Amino acid sequence: MNTSESSNPDSDLSASLEALRSPQSTEFAGKLPERDSIAASDFNDIALDDESTFSPVALNSQRDSPSSSPITSEPEETDGRPKSASFPALPSESPQHKSHKKSASTTTIRSGRHVSFLLHRLDVQEGSGISTRTSLDGQQKLQEEFARLQKEREVVDENVDGLIDWDFWGAVISDYQGFASEKPEELAQAIAKGIPATLRGMMWQHMAASKDPELESTYLKLLKEASPHEKAITRDLGRTFPHHDFFTDGQGIGQENLFNVLKAYSLYDPQVGYCQGLPFIVAILLLNMPDEEAFSLLVRLMHVYDLRGHFLPEMPKLQLRLFQFDRLIEELLPVLHVHFLRQGIKSSMFCSQWFLTMFSYRFPLDIVFRIYDNCLANGIEAIFGFSIMLLKKNEDILLDLKFDEILAFLNTKLFDRYKVESFEDAEGGKKYKVDEFVQDAVSLRITPFMLDCYRHEYEDLVRETNKHAVLVDELRNSNRSLSAQVKNLENSLAQLNTEHVEVLNELVKQRLRNEEMEEELVRYKLLYAEAMHENEDAHSSHRKSLAQLLNLKRGSK
Repeated sequence: MNTSESSNPDSDLSASLEALRSPQSTEFAGKLPERDSIAASDFNDIALDDESTFSPVALNSQRDSPSSSPITSEPEETDGRPKSASFPALPSESPQHKSHKKSASTTTIRSGRHVSFLLHRLDVQEGSGISTRTSLDGQQKLQEEFARLQKEREVVDENVDGLIDWDFWGAVISDYQGFASEKPEELAQAIAKGIPATLRGMMWQHMAASKDPELESTYLKLLKEASPHEKAITRDLGRTFPHHDFFTDGQGIGQENLFNVLKAYSLYDPQVGYCQGLPFIVAILLLNMPDEEAFSLLVRLMHVYDLRGHFLPEMPKLQLRLFQFDRLIEELLPVLHVHFLRQGIKSSMFCSQWFLTMFSYRFPLDIVFRIYDNCLANGIEAIFGFSIMLLKKNEDILLDLKFDEILAFLNTKLFDRYKVESFEDAEGGKKYKVDEFVQDAVSLRITPFMLDCYRHEYEDLVRETNKHAVLVDELRNSNRSLSAQVKNLENSLAQLNTEHVEVLNELVKQRLRNEEMEEELVRYKLLYAEAMHENEDAHSSHRKSLAQLLNLKRGSK
């Protein structure tokens, strides 16, 4: 056998492993195979939240033919917070605990086109009456605020051309629904490339339809009430972006607004109350809009975008999304999936933090803002694209690491692949290739069909788990009942044993008394026999005496 033939097994093994490496194609085709979940043991006590559908994933508006867009992203303003404008009122509901109907605008894409979420959202808004309730006063205020911002920015950036396409964004903001209906692909491209920081707060509220004067009024009322969570909220304020200028000063407006929004929401939604992770989400909103608008957008994120399920006591939606994330890794990164299994790495060890804070914990702010752009446009499920892309970009490194090294890398070095090597400011800050990261993430073909399949798998798993739990509960109840019966029988047996002992004691005593009586009877019999014997002797003596007397009398005669 020659050398080349002897090396064939190794080369075949290498080829087979290479074939398992994550596919480079971003397309996902074919029917998903049925499988047994690898995470079955992690979700034993999870209850299903509802039967609603879910958010779309990819806001990828790339045209079939390459085309240049006039939209350019403004540099992110991470040290300050632009003031947002007043928006047309949404249909108002009851001030406390509104019924936030879950709409398909944030939960599903019905077609394969990347911009269909925009058109479908408009249909939902028209069906819910939002478009008909938009007031002319609100439109006028919006135009005035936009004009003010445009004038201010033109003064600041008078020597910079093309920083913001004011004509484009002016057209979007002046008639968002009309523009989205007529030019959905152009709007989707602009959002994917990044909303200008000055206009980001406006656009977020437009995409989420969160501007609600009545809800803002409710917020002001809630600020006057006391919350049982105030101590916990205050304790966590200093941990939220401690190095950011807006939140650095403990007595500053940033921390005050953060406290107010968190306190108001804990009163607005007592079932959620306050949970760790919420401060980071609220902080990102406050960096782009005033506190009352941030509160309204937070309510919309929680109730319509289904972020609320991350913070309920059993975290049902977080468990679902972690399951979907595991399945996506298995489908799109099979080699990494096997490596994680062998090393004992679970997605909950690193991904829970990403999902709970929507990447705002430890991630660079300029990247976080772009993630929020896509999540508010597509739905919360857009986080899957960013999460998978981070793992895919670092797959070759992760495959060479062990358990502790993997967790350390995921916490500290995940973005090194997107770091601009030649850039570092005086304070040691780093610059990242944000556009490249976002484009990589939105290019992943994570389809609603895939997530829908995984959701059904998870629901089937939970149902089976619940069935097992019901059976276990029934067996436990039956066991308790039988144990109670056994205990009663044992008590009865103990009582019978006690009575039996008492009866035996009485029987022994009676036998002793009988023996004593028998002994007495024998003694009396002996005495009687002696008495009879003595009596007979006496009679015999008496007879003898009588006989002698008679003989004497006869002799005397």
